Amino acid sequence: MIVLANSNIRVLEQVPKLDYFDSQAVVLPCEITPLDAWNLTMEAPRPILKFAFLVRDVISAAFGVKAIRGFSGQQAKSVTAGENLDFFLVEYADDTALALTERDRHLDVMTCISTNGPTLTITSSVRVHNVFGHVYMLPVGIAHRWLVRSMLKRLQTKLST
Repeated sequence: MIVLANSNIRVLEQVPKLDYFDSQAVVLPCEITPLDAWNLTMEAPRPILKFAFLVRDVISAAFGVKAIRGFSGQQAKSVTAGENLDFFLVEYADDTALALTERDRHLDVMTCISTNGPTLTITSSVRVHNVFGHVYMLPVGIAHRWLVRSMLKRLQTKLST
């Protein structure tokens, strides 16, 4: 794990070495912690997200990938490195950054939720290990960008009301 220059954003490795990189930010009407952002975003996962994880689990099972079953909606009051948030391993946690990973033989994924004042950024980095990982990332890469954008807009709206 490295920290991107002049930020608190964590990624798996230098951006040019990654197989997938997406970073999206939104200015919120108030400051929140990365864990608050996780809790607010995941408290009621969208049905499309639940469906996407179901499809992912069914297809991936044929390639020996464990089911992750998506997001539970369970809230966390605090987290420290080594604990889990749903299927993610918490690799780093403080008041400005939360780095979450899921690693298997096909790919390593890191999602970093970071804040800088009222700006919330979600950054995802992926390192692929084999052909299945590359094929998997084709649809996931496209859907991921759309889902993150939607979640950020939804969070911004929720905090504005």
